[in-house]
Amino acid sequence: MPTPELSVVVTVFNEEENICPLLEAIYSALHHLDYELILVDDGSTDQTVAKVKQHANHRTTLLVFNKNYGQTTALSAGIDNAKGQYIATMDGDLQNDPTDIPMMLEKAKTENWDVVAGRRTNRKDGFVLRKLPSKIANWVIRHSTRVYLSDYGCSLRVYKAHIAQNMGLYGELHRFIPVLVKQEGATMTEVDVKHHPRIHGTSKYGLSRTFKVMADLILMLFFQKYFQRPIHIFGTLGLLAIFTGVLISIYMLVLKIMGEDIWGRPMLMVGFISLLGGIQLITTGIVAEIIVRTYFESQDKKTYSVKETFKSE
Repeated sequence: MPTPELSVVVTVFNEEENICPLLEAIYSALHHLDYELILVDDGSTDQTVAKVKQHANHRTTLLVFNKNYGQTTALSAGIDNAKGQYIATMDGDLQNDPTDIPMMLEKAKTENWDVVAGRRTNRKDGFVLRKLPSKIANWVIRHSTRVYLSDYGCSLRVYKAHIAQNMGLYGELHRFIPVLVKQEGATMTEVDVKHHPRIHGTSKYGLSRTFKVMADLILMLFFQKYFQRPIHIFGTLGLLAIFTGVLISIYMLVLKIMGEDIWGRPMLMVGFISLLGGIQLITTGIVAEIIVRTYFESQDKKTYSVKETFKSE
């Protein structure tokens, strides 16, 4: 088959009421482009798959997971199967607007950007549960990673294919895609895009994801700053631990010389246990993440299993 100019990757999970209007919106917005549409069903338990098969046209490919793996894995599967020179990603809840894609694609082509990211200027979400946590997360990520993007949570982006297919998406790192592409030396810009309120279904995300974002941020900072020189972080922490231990030991020694009984005092033990325990936990998490990456990449394994591939005729 000839290579399309654009592959549009959409991840869906229990979006049966949104499928028909979603497909109609995409087909209408992109009818003048040379594109393919890849829908990835992330283990839906409703009629999402049936609705796609019913309303899909010849440009559409559906990947059906055998269970729910998460948005990052679904996005990775769609990108792996994309054949276009450029890859656009968007959510399947009708909050992203596919009419923005031609403009973003044109900007990527004419100005030679590796990534064109959407920025939701008039976001149609609740303030307390969605906007406020997003603003806080965006601020923290920007200032900790030094990747100054306004809206990390907007899924609507256009990539050059080789950039998207070399990001290395694992776990729940889709929130940090801008950081991943910057690590690859990609050029990136932002454009204002439309955003619509959710009409059908409910959001699959809430405040509980805040802790996952913070945990992933620690990992991203490690990969961004210390992946090629881990001794810089572990050596520094080790020296701080030794310095702290020496100070506590000297303090205990002074107390002993002054005639005080230091036996049974918890300070020395608590100091060492808490500090070394914290270092051990962080180190274990990072080492485990590296082992997972090595396991999959060295054996060319995928982090997902596709139960069915449906291609509309």
